[in-house]
Amino acid sequence: MIEIRGLHKRYQTADGHHPALRGVDLHVGTGEIFGIIGPSGAGKSTLVQCINLLERPDAGSIAIGGQTLTGLDEAQLRRHRQRIGMVFQGFHLMTRRTVHGNVALPLEIAGVAAAQVGPRVDRLLELVGLSALGERYPAQLSGGQKQRVGIARALANEPDVLLSDEATSALDPETTASILALLRRINRQTGITVVMITHQMDVVRAICDRVAVLDQGQVVEQGDTAELFAAPRHPVTRAMVAAATASELTAESLQALRRRLDQREAGDGAASVQLWRLRLCGGEAGDWISRLARDTGLDLTLLQARVEDIQGNAVGTVFVLARGSAAALEQGRRALGEHRIQPQVVEMDALQAGSGR
Repeated sequence: MIEIRGLHKRYQTADGHHPALRGVDLHVGTGEIFGIIGPSGAGKSTLVQCINLLERPDAGSIAIGGQTLTGLDEAQLRRHRQRIGMVFQGFHLMTRRTVHGNVALPLEIAGVAAAQVGPRVDRLLELVGLSALGERYPAQLSGGQKQRVGIARALANEPDVLLSDEATSALDPETTASILALLRRINRQTGITVVMITHQMDVVRAICDRVAVLDQGQVVEQGDTAELFAAPRHPVTRAMVAAATASELTAESLQALRRRLDQREAGDGAASVQLWRLRLCGGEAGDWISRLARDTGLDLTLLQARVEDIQGNAVGTVFVLARGSAAALEQGRRALGEHRIQPQVVEMDALQAGSGR
């Protein structure tokens, strides 16, 4: 659906030329919800503006639906832009137009017959849950309602692609969740391809099928969302995933753990004790702890867990205290790999130092 090849864009600054994009390559499939994420200054907003040619790249090509946009003149480009809807962080609604009038505006600009405008706007307002608010003005709406108007307006010309540029950044978590659910429902009902530009990992986790990570104008990593969360490779990705899924033992938990270890060691010095930090990498969470204990004879205690459902996959971090023979502990660690779980033995000295890592 969207093919981006060798995209470069730089801006003139007081210090010379600033490279905003440096050889970006991306493929977004038809009907996907594709996330583009990265830290501030990574080039995300420049990339989305290049996709609809609001900014012309210095080099490279952009094709949507097989049509290369970078070679079109302005008149041709205006026609093709009608196939691309855009949702903004700041809503950009016309204050003197009603909700109905805001959604109707792109249809009027496109020259749609007046008799068709009203029914289409009514359908769009029903789609975004605003049928009863058509005669209100933007000043009378909440932030979430304004964004729903923005989404309806972006869909007015029945585009093939919907670009969302930080569309939920100004919204509270509850409203964000409702907007993301709306976008997912629209995607499923219409098959529209959605590109989400965001710096929020929670947005990517909640809605995106695949994701690309942008840093300093380059794509440093991309893939299925669950896989990227489970096994990030690039340092920028690892840092963003860690911030979104962090699970570490608190100082109080560590003190309680030391007391428990001391008591167990006094009761049975023959058994070995290990603290496992387990990284769930997209398999089914299930009852693997109880199965592992049954199959290996290990005494396993779940200390702490943060596990997320990402696109139907269990991803997160689990701390488990494992006690048994050295052979059983080795068998247990090998068995974890069969459940797509990466075990790490946490050094007890590190625990006493309070790092938890």
